[in-house]
Amino acid sequence: MKTTTRPPLGQRTLRWLKKEALPVLATLGLLAAARDTLANHYQVPSGSMQPTLQPGDRVVVDMRAYGFRLPFTSRTLLTAGTPQRGEVAVFDSPADGTRLIKRVVAVAGDHVDLRGGRLSINGRPLRLDGRTPREDFGTRTAALDLDLGGGPDVRGVVVPAGKLLVLGDHRGNSFDGRFFGFVDADKVYGRAVAVYYRSGDGFGWQRL
Repeated sequence: MKTTTRPPLGQRTLRWLKKEALPVLATLGLLAAARDTLANHYQVPSGSMQPTLQPGDRVVVDMRAYGFRLPFTSRTLLTAGTPQRGEVAVFDSPADGTRLIKRVVAVAGDHVDLRGGRLSINGRPLRLDGRTPREDFGTRTAALDLDLGGGPDVRGVVVPAGKLLVLGDHRGNSFDGRFFGFVDADKVYGRAVAVYYRSGDGFGWQRL
């Protein structure tokens, strides 16, 4: 009668790893890389972007909007575009590295005036008439919250090359470019596309 010799535990473990564990780990790695380079999500931590974004909102972030990065790094492999006025962007604060979400209000070369929370870019006031305070960025319209005033003014500032000025839509309650300065355009993490979950409303799709 033939007897079968069982392989040593080390060999059996190695076979199991190759057959079961490695494919799972590879799949998880690919998913993590895709999340880091293609699309991700962001949970809004504060009311600085009200009424556009509410605290706790979950937002889809397009990681490809401004370029493709080497996974798990900030190194850009391919530039796909630059942030534009009116877009809602996710980036790391120049002050302390905290990930923030704000509106891009001015790009390189723009002359900026902000008085009482109201913007003028290159001498053109962005104010729209109506019951709700709003501003016209051309391709996008931003609703503002001025209930706490407009926050610090900005007078006659020119945005340097390669930089952006970002502000919160809740102008009197936002820690933004008026405090931490300009943001590097090539360091922006991604463009916020839509709110996909809001407390009290549940899942949905509200484009930004």
